[in-house]
Amino acid sequence: MSSTPESSVSTQEQVPADLQKLAAALQTMPDQYVAELAPLVDAVIESTKRRRRILTLVQDALGQLRLDMKYLMFDLEATRRERDEYRLKLEEHES
Repeated sequence: MSSTPESSVSTQEQVPADLQKLAAALQTMPDQYVAELAPLVDAVIESTKRRRRILTLVQDALGQLRLDMKYLMFDLEATRRERDEYRLKLEEHES
């Protein structure tokens, strides 16, 4: 799969600037240190991306939950109004 400029931009936005600086600084080090530290830095970067994705999913789910709650509250209020109207009609009919 080839990387498009758009996907690399979104990847850069997902990684905090300090981690980007760390990865860039790592590339200037001698190869023996790069070999040792690169997997660790990559793991931290992947973990950060995963946390961001999870956070986005949770935020989306909360937004949907809020919207669902608004619809439910509207429906509950409408049901209560209908109940009260029917109750009044029943009382008028009985008296």
